[in-house]
Amino acid sequence: MLDRFFELAESGTDIRRELLAGLTTFLTMAYIVVVNPSILSETGMDWGAVFVATCLAAALGSLIMGLYANYPFGLAPGMGLNAYFTYGVVLGMGIAWETALGAVFLSGILFLIISVLPIREWLINAIPLSLKMAISAGIGFFLAIIALQNAGVVVNSDATLVTLGDLTAIPTLLAMLGFVIMVGLSYREIPGAVLIGILVVSLIGVPLGVAEFDGVVSMPPDPSPTFLQMDIAGALELGLVSVVLVFLFVDLFDSTGTLVGLSHRAGLLDRDGRLGRLRSALVADSGASIGGALFGTSTTTTYIESASGINAGGRTGLTAVVIAVLFLLSLFFLPVVSAIPGYATAPALLFVACMMVRGLAELDWDDITDTAPAVVTAIAMPLTYSIADGMGLGFITYVFGKTLAGKPMQIHPAVWLIAALFVLRFAFI
Repeated sequence: MLDRFFELAESGTDIRRELLAGLTTFLTMAYIVVVNPSILSETGMDWGAVFVATCLAAALGSLIMGLYANYPFGLAPGMGLNAYFTYGVVLGMGIAWETALGAVFLSGILFLIISVLPIREWLINAIPLSLKMAISAGIGFFLAIIALQNAGVVVNSDATLVTLGDLTAIPTLLAMLGFVIMVGLSYREIPGAVLIGILVVSLIGVPLGVAEFDGVVSMPPDPSPTFLQMDIAGALELGLVSVVLVFLFVDLFDSTGTLVGLSHRAGLLDRDGRLGRLRSALVADSGASIGGALFGTSTTTTYIESASGINAGGRTGLTAVVIAVLFLLSLFFLPVVSAIPGYATAPALLFVACMMVRGLAELDWDDITDTAPAVVTAIAMPLTYSIADGMGLGFITYVFGKTLAGKPMQIHPAVWLIAALFVLRFAFI
């Protein structure tokens, strides 16, 4: 039954591989159930309620993605968007968190309308193949810098922006050990190489005092402090229209870039670089944002960490369903979920990054009007710490480069539109 529903055989996978992929992706995403409440609680929101909302939003989004779109992508409240919610809107603009949740809800509704209509699908399918390859590679670079930061290999520097961290620190050494374990086991084609690496270094960290387990089972916290607490009327005020649009705009292009990059990594794009059930994936993404706002969390979106499960062999929605089930179980296993240390998931992200960067090899390096925008896109994502901003700089470079080279007819109308929207965003938002 599972084979028929998820088309496992047609996708070149099986139940065991999908289960392993779902578990692998979940472990690389599990940090969000702790990090998201920590960020949103700075607004005055109840930590426990946001923890429940995070788990429920991730489970809902992943379940829709798996059952409706049949893609192996996990969803959860987005990093960056939660920071904008907290530091940009609530603390920065002095807006109540209930009103900010209302803005997230409204942006999700607009997102759903755009997704149901052919507008967004038209936009995504119009993206040239060179930029799609660059988006995939850029996400890889983005994952890499996140991984290196989490591992302590790269740290902040006022003089040079980033610099080398303390390579003698135990967490950093364990992270590097986990990475080489994954590389070695993957080369030997041992199934679950990433998962094995995560578990091994997590367990080693316990006797060394850098990881600890404080129990196994606990009852979920009370969700009522944030559940259905959004203020839609307040978010409809004229002064907050720009906030709604920012949530919509950033989520639109962040999720678009993530879907394209992950689909390329999973081999789900056709010969023309198009994603078959794109509209279903977009509906899942937007529906998750609406549900997340109802539960009491910031914008929910497709996670780039899904690449770890794809690398483990996940190719169908069964992977996403497994992710959803594990997020629901997380409600009762907070001590275990929160015990997976950042240094254990960091090497998994770095390993996946190495796989995704190879998309640049597929570029036509003889045409500078294709390769220059692609390179700008790929390197801007980690350096701006934003998938959307990296895409924006790439699209603008593509349009101006092609035009000045005398090739404006090669630019799809949708690409002109996307570039113009990014120009407006950079100039006024």
